[in-house]
Amino acid sequence: MGLLSLAIWTPIVFGVLLLLVGSDEKVARTRWLSLVGAVASLGATIPMIANFVSGVGTLQLVERAPWIERFSMSYHLGVDGISFWLIVLTAFITVIVVIAGWEVITERVGQYMAAFLILSGLMIGVFSAQDAMLFYVFFEATLIPMYIIIGGWGGPNKIYAAFKFFLYTLLGSLLMLVALIYLYNEAGGSFALADWYDLPLTASAQTFLFFAFFAAFAVKVPMWPVHTWLPDVHVEAPTGGSAVLAAIMLKLGAYGFLRFSMPIAPDAAREWAWLMIALSLIAVVYVGLVAMVQKDMKKLVAYSSVAHMGFVTLGFFFFDELGMSGAVMQMIAHGFVSAAMFLAIGVLYDRVHSREISAYGGVANTMPKFAAFAVLFAMANAGLPGTAGFVGEWMVILSGVAFNFWIGLAAASALIFGAAYTLWMVKRVYLGDVANDHVRDLEDINAREFLMLGLLAVAVLAMGVYPKPMTDVINPSVELLLQHVAQSKLL
Repeated sequence: MGLLSLAIWTPIVFGVLLLLVGSDEKVARTRWLSLVGAVASLGATIPMIANFVSGVGTLQLVERAPWIERFSMSYHLGVDGISFWLIVLTAFITVIVVIAGWEVITERVGQYMAAFLILSGLMIGVFSAQDAMLFYVFFEATLIPMYIIIGGWGGPNKIYAAFKFFLYTLLGSLLMLVALIYLYNEAGGSFALADWYDLPLTASAQTFLFFAFFAAFAVKVPMWPVHTWLPDVHVEAPTGGSAVLAAIMLKLGAYGFLRFSMPIAPDAAREWAWLMIALSLIAVVYVGLVAMVQKDMKKLVAYSSVAHMGFVTLGFFFFDELGMSGAVMQMIAHGFVSAAMFLAIGVLYDRVHSREISAYGGVANTMPKFAAFAVLFAMANAGLPGTAGFVGEWMVILSGVAFNFWIGLAAASALIFGAAYTLWMVKRVYLGDVANDHVRDLEDINAREFLMLGLLAVAVLAMGVYPKPMTDVINPSVELLLQHVAQSKLL
């Protein structure tokens, strides 16, 4: 078995095993098995990390086997600098989520943990697939465990949220399926992405393909104006579901732009770059303002996710190495920071059973250890230098100023809005005197919660202080992609 297959199938096998043997009668065994599965899945990425050669932009650790030969589909995997850290992030966040749900989830524990492990494997599959149909299968399959997680363990309106999530993302993907079939016919019966990258296309075909992919990936990111499903889903999803959704699932859409939209339809991508930049700026500025008026903590962080992902799509369409590398860095940083924000809200919710900002006040007095973590993550969310949240945003703003001063300025203003809504939430929840009786009775975080938040804090700080290991891996692949996109493919 290849190293990428190992990283994909280890969590899926453990997930299926949990479904078979996990029971609420033996809940301790089920929990330990899920933790072993999550750690083993993270361990399965170590040989991939060890064998990956930094400084090389081309695909590495390639695996290829025939799959459905009638339609020349193959099980074709490979990893480059763009997908490398996203795979590691996925496996890491899965471990954190299993630890997060350890005591909190008391019903159908086996199914809950299994859903996350299977989801982890499927998402790594999305990041590794080099065959378009394989990508599509993995991309769509991620909906199923997430749908079950939201619908099974979510809040009071969970069924509505699960349906909204499923339908929104499925509708977008159907247009992508039409685009894939069109490209298959154009390429003379091949689903290999490498063949599609070299395929000359007419201007109208490129425009159609660009917008078909846009429909699938923009909903997933989510870009403004198709972002409305995200706050609804986050509010209802269980804490672990929110963490994975924000940390990794939103990246599937952004990753799709780099793998499909830009290399397959480069002329259309350059032609419509102004639209993408405009939508991204609206997301960055407008949605930041919407976040300010939220009363629900989860909703606030959900809107902040839309604003942060706006930076990602913004960085892509400057067609500049600094901007694109910054956008990939922002994807990874947002993975750590947003997961940490949602897990911190989850810690409070487990104790008070309210997500309303008004239900808290002065939490730092009764939970000092936890407040230290929460404020650190809030600073990272606001993009404070020295934290992960700063690196990517800084690179994108630099690239934006080089592209157009006013666009760079508008992007930079988002940091002020980000600081405004984040710090205002910190002030009202953590600082000041104890405002409510139930806050007075709060107990500080236990060892399990400390471990979960501690691991994320280390990741956020390490990436903020020393991002070089990440940029060294990312840059060569970004250079190659930009060279490819710079060449016209018009028929």
